[in-house]
Amino acid sequence: MNAPEKRIVDFINKHHVLTLATSFEEEPWCANCFYVYLPEENSLVFTSDFDTKHIQQASHNIYVAGSIVLETSVLGKIQGVQFQGIISEPKGEFLDKVKLTYLKRFPIAMLMDTHLWAIDLTFIKMTDNRLGFGKKLIWKKDLLFQNINLQN
Repeated sequence: MNAPEKRIVDFINKHHVLTLATSFEEEPWCANCFYVYLPEENSLVFTSDFDTKHIQQASHNIYVAGSIVLETSVLGKIQGVQFQGIISEPKGEFLDKVKLTYLKRFPIAMLMDTHLWAIDLTFIKMTDNRLGFGKKLIWKKDLLFQNINLQN
């Protein structure tokens, strides 16, 4: 599996809050979630209860989108990632791995009854104005489930 470009991975790893967008029956919703990135699986992992609107919607429509951004008012420093993926509830050995990784980054989560979710990333677009105004780095999973790197 080809991983996303290092600049994309580094950006994702520097941050810890994503905005998750879901929709069901033409009703969109957004939620902010703390996350960890699993590079081997190219997945984002977060915690959320079953009764939240975004998880209720995702239980009917597993295709999600989202963003991770650097807040800045300086145009030349704007950076952000927009992504698409497929959400699922980790099971078995994968659940053990994501739980260990999530709790290592957010140990306070040990005190809560948490339900972990994974987003298998299928498309990532990173905007990085430090590389030139409007510069985009694009990664997507191809139709044969092999990852490729693209740059605009």
